[in-house]
Amino acid sequence: MISAPAGMIRPAHEIFDAPAITARLLAALDGVADPMDMRRATVAILSDAMANGRAVIATAFAANPLESRGVTHAYAWLTDCIVTLALWVARGPMQPTPAAGDLTMVAVGGYGRGEMAPFSDVDLLFVTRANMSRETEAVIESLLYTLWDLKLKIGHSSRTVDDCIAMAKQDFTIRTAMVEARYLDGNTTVFQTLRSRLWNELFKNTASEFIEAKLDERAQRHVKQGGQRYMVEPNVKEGKGGLRDLQSLYWIGKYVYNVQDAAQLVQKGVFTADEYETFRLAEDFLWAVRCHLHLIAKREVDLLTFDMQVEVASRMGYRDSRGRRAVEHFMQDYFLHATKVGELTRIFLTVQEDKLIKPAPMLSRLFARKRPVAPPYALKTNRLTVADPKAFLADKLNLLRIFEESVRMGAPIHPDALRLVAANLNLIDDDMRESRSANRIFLDLLLRHGNPARILRHMNEIGVLAAFIPEFEPIVAMMQFNMYHHYTVDEHTIQCISNLAAIEAGELADDLPLVSDITKAGISRRVIYVALLLHDIGKGREEDHSVLGAQIARRVAPRLGLSKRESETVEWLIRHHLMMSDTAQKRDIAEPRTVRAFAKMVESRERLDLLTVLTVCDIRGVGPGTWNNWKAALIRSLHRSTAEVLASGPDTLSRRTREDEAKRALREALHDWPAADLRAETGRHYGPYWQGLPLSAHVVFANLLRGINDSEIRIDLTPDPDRDATRASFAMSDHPGLFSRMTGALALVGANVVDARTYTTKDGYATATFWVQDADGRPFEAARLPRLRQMIDRTMNGEVVPREAMKERDKIKKRERAFTVPTLITFDNEGSDIYTIIEVDTRDRPGLLHDLVRTLAAQNANIASAVIATYGEQAVDTFYVKDMFGLKFHAEGRRQQLEAKLREAIKQGAERAHS
Repeated sequence: MISAPAGMIRPAHEIFDAPAITARLLAALDGVADPMDMRRATVAILSDAMANGRAVIATAFAANPLESRGVTHAYAWLTDCIVTLALWVARGPMQPTPAAGDLTMVAVGGYGRGEMAPFSDVDLLFVTRANMSRETEAVIESLLYTLWDLKLKIGHSSRTVDDCIAMAKQDFTIRTAMVEARYLDGNTTVFQTLRSRLWNELFKNTASEFIEAKLDERAQRHVKQGGQRYMVEPNVKEGKGGLRDLQSLYWIGKYVYNVQDAAQLVQKGVFTADEYETFRLAEDFLWAVRCHLHLIAKREVDLLTFDMQVEVASRMGYRDSRGRRAVEHFMQDYFLHATKVGELTRIFLTVQEDKLIKPAPMLSRLFARKRPVAPPYALKTNRLTVADPKAFLADKLNLLRIFEESVRMGAPIHPDALRLVAANLNLIDDDMRESRSANRIFLDLLLRHGNPARILRHMNEIGVLAAFIPEFEPIVAMMQFNMYHHYTVDEHTIQCISNLAAIEAGELADDLPLVSDITKAGISRRVIYVALLLHDIGKGREEDHSVLGAQIARRVAPRLGLSKRESETVEWLIRHHLMMSDTAQKRDIAEPRTVRAFAKMVESRERLDLLTVLTVCDIRGVGPGTWNNWKAALIRSLHRSTAEVLASGPDTLSRRTREDEAKRALREALHDWPAADLRAETGRHYGPYWQGLPLSAHVVFANLLRGINDSEIRIDLTPDPDRDATRASFAMSDHPGLFSRMTGALALVGANVVDARTYTTKDGYATATFWVQDADGRPFEAARLPRLRQMIDRTMNGEVVPREAMKERDKIKKRERAFTVPTLITFDNEGSDIYTIIEVDTRDRPGLLHDLVRTLAAQNANIASAVIATYGEQAVDTFYVKDMFGLKFHAEGRRQQLEAKLREAIKQGAERAHS
């Protein structure tokens, strides 16, 4: 039996009592002749032993949820005991003749390293000196059937020593697995021969090609996993900064230095003791997370999904505190460890990569132009490094200057220099933070070099950014536990700055014409870059992050060297950085009072332009796919209307002016209509209709209403690519509950409503238009429109009852159930001239809008328009309503009654969605 490793989470005999289990096997197999009966008896005993051992480990882990090293070693040793006893049975009682004596069983891959999560694969290599005999093959076959019956996930191969060497030369996956080879049972001489030949015939002379292969494999793996360390649902094993990055380091360490333990890399001078300790802590943490994932799922799971994050955080002892949920504290620790893993892995791999670079031929070196490098710097393998550490550290400003020099030289910073900076962050003190020279360097890094995001990300990962701006430190690796934000707060900030740099460089002129024109015309770059850097710096506390961020900016902006006026503008932008997106996405910006109120807050064209740029960069920085043509159209419209008000005064947006302009535009569009028909069309609608819809919708409705009778339902489905949506327009005789039936019909076909308008004509017809998107946030494909129309027709004709049909579809996915959004309902009688605005902020789900609209209809609230905004799991649905007499809801009692009904509908829907 294999000796138990030191440091297991429980004593070996508690995990697997080898003498007792061996005795049970002997007793059970005594006198049994049939191999099938032998296998069944063996499987029964080993299965029981394995279940008991796993239960002991899991119980101990629950009591010590961070003790991953002892857990992974315990699972590996328990597996050792199972497979070696199973081999013992296969070689003895189950075989009529003795097997060849040189069969050797070797653990490879992660199992070979002696580390296993609860449901890791068991990778086995069976090695012989010469070609395998039939007896040997029979032993292996019997063993594998036993292990499969034990429900173990077995990876296996059978080879001679010569085959192992030959195949490892051809295949880097096999070669990597061989690096981790560990003896389990059999002929020790065969195993020693294999190890000796691997080192002398392969590893010793091929380090460069192995490292190159591992570097390429790592890059491809990161791209496959999303290319970001800060994806909010990371893969603990394969993701950037995950366990595979650590394992790559160990593989290379063993391959290049012939070490058997990562700690020996310190002795080889690859890592300092502090760096190895950082890696060890990260490894322990990541293994703990992976083991908890497996135990929760009861299978091999490595993706840390939202629902798993909550459970793992709880198991690992995290608790709510300081205004943040336990899961957010846990994920911040996760990303901090991932950052350290990434940074130190990069240091290690670059050191190895340096060894691969062959000296340039003499002639090339003679004629090559070398870039001038000013002391105390030097170039090492085309990377900027520090030639004289003592001189470098003598001036602490060099901790910032090195980034400036890197940009000037166009050379990445060498890991040796990064190590030096990271080890001396204590030099960045209050004197340096207040230094005008230091702040000039920092602002220049933001403003002068064209790629500030890359510089900031580098500064952030090694701790310089948080050291120089301590107020930034709390948001480093901070995860926001929601489905809206794709990145941690610090990475989101850097993504925003990257967007701004791309806009300034003209790279997004086609996608973002408005902000491209604004930046080209000229805005304060110092103000906008600093505002973006600090806009989310107040997150993670109990206070409103916009207010707290503005207070922090009041201190930081002047320290960075901004003037009083610039600092005040930065503070204003941060305090109101959500105002434009909220107004555009949560309010009807066709409502004149909405625009006038927004213009009053903005006060000047300078602030409007700055806020527009910040808003666009902020939304785009949330994550892939968050920005779309719909949001672009809303922002452009709000900017244009506000600019008109600021330039010409609030009367620019008078209802009468807009109505007259809309009618004139329609007459021009329908110039071929008879005059009588045109007069009828322009005279049949009330004022809000003309102000709330674009000309294209007016044209559609004019054609739908022309010649309509009371029994008809006319529908038009038109792709609206400018808004990334499909426009569904309805015309029919008006009656109560109509809007509810329309939303139900759209919900049944999986259409997400992003905006809606409904109006009643003077002659009693309802005109309603919805902008809808499919599940991917895009317009419906033309091929899907017939089915969309068919379902709408059936629902509108009463063949399908939406409430009943939605019961099975109105479900929240398991991975999304961890999210909770408190319901907030507000009534606003000041935001519109003629409507009460009801805003419902709550947890999103497929049937939410239909439930809200149906409830409002039942309470005789007539909906004129609905503005639908979703932020991941959060929905903010805003309704412009009148009562049955065409008035606002002024009575407090009536509003309370409406709110109670809406809350009840939300509660019932949530219960249905979670059932």
